Amino acid sequence: MTATATATPLSPLDDQLAADFYLYEALLPYDERKILLKARTFLRDEVKPLVNEYWSKGEFPKQLIEKFRGSGLAALSYEGYGEHLPAVSHLLGGMLAMEMSRVDASVATFFGVHTGLGFYSIYYGGDQEQRDRWLPAMASMEKIGAFALTEPLGGSDVSGGMRTTAKREGDTWVLNGAKKWIGNATFADYVVVWARDVNDNQVKGFVVEKGAPGFEPVKIEGKIALRIVENAEITLTDVRVAEANRLQKINSFRDVTEILRFTRSGVAWQALGVMIGAYELALDYAKERRQFGRPIAKFQIVQDLLVKSLGNITASWGMLVHLARLQDQGIFRDEHSSLAKAFVTSRMREVVAFSREIFGGNGILLDYDVARFFADAEALYSYEGTREMNTLIVGKSITGHSAFV
Repeated sequence: MTATATATPLSPLDDQLAADFYLYEALLPYDERKILLKARTFLRDEVKPLVNEYWSKGEFPKQLIEKFRGSGLAALSYEGYGEHLPAVSHLLGGMLAMEMSRVDASVATFFGVHTGLGFYSIYYGGDQEQRDRWLPAMASMEKIGAFALTEPLGGSDVSGGMRTTAKREGDTWVLNGAKKWIGNATFADYVVVWARDVNDNQVKGFVVEKGAPGFEPVKIEGKIALRIVENAEITLTDVRVAEANRLQKINSFRDVTEILRFTRSGVAWQALGVMIGAYELALDYAKERRQFGRPIAKFQIVQDLLVKSLGNITASWGMLVHLARLQDQGIFRDEHSSLAKAFVTSRMREVVAFSREIFGGNGILLDYDVARFFADAEALYSYEGTREMNTLIVGKSITGHSAFV
């Protein structure tokens, strides 16, 4: 799906991140570095000034969608889309997800749901007519996508316990059931809904368009993480969907697993971005905050926390760089993304805790940003497969024995 990038020789980067201790960004070819730096500037200038206000409100800043349309960032990883350029490497795609999450995990999640889960479901599961019908507008972000898999009573076990049903009546399907935690669903134009066909008991995918009768998304309130993401609980009551809106290449939950395999690695990159964002804040704060007449950066315990954080970042980044190479080479498997998601999100939890600790009491104030990273990390740790579920995927791979119930 993507072109394999040839790395330029290692050299310091313009605008090099303090967390890039091993110069991983220098592995990108020159043209891809420019895209990353352009994204960094866009996120700093257009996104960062908004995030604390909207995180506090628990709302998504809709004006950002128009700004994203002009950024050229959507669908870059897809051949034939993304401003009709050749697809970029998975390494750049991952670093772009990292860069977004480094500024704000909620905005990265919005973007990942649209360009990953939503877009890739149609790219992978749709026939050519469906791709041509939906993807150009999604690539330009004229239309926004969402992905409805998780249910109120089904998370990790949704593969075998999906309660949302689809019944065919001629050239129409009738959907009934409920979905929960569906990002972007309150305003998305296209929602990919997964339902169990009552006739053959197989999971199929349907693109439900905004405003469909019987399709009712209600925003979930009271979240303590990813507050900018507008997650919804969706009720589907006799929602009628044309056969032309059924993803034609999706025949079972195995196809859904392929989509999750692709997107799960993106969550690991987002977790790396959260680590970097929190670490950078803590490093700057340690240099500026004075106690006992000197910067706290001179204290041994503070340096220990910073170095532990940098080690977690560097190890995670190295894992993800090689994961991207496996993707570019086409030898990427489920267990590869599962190990990355489980490992990197665990390291992320440590880093955000260390970073918040360095801030002391100020670390619980939104004004200092680190509290937002600390809270948002909990959502990344859980979604796209919990650490436990991803551990069992890897465990089955290395032992040959399934430990799933």
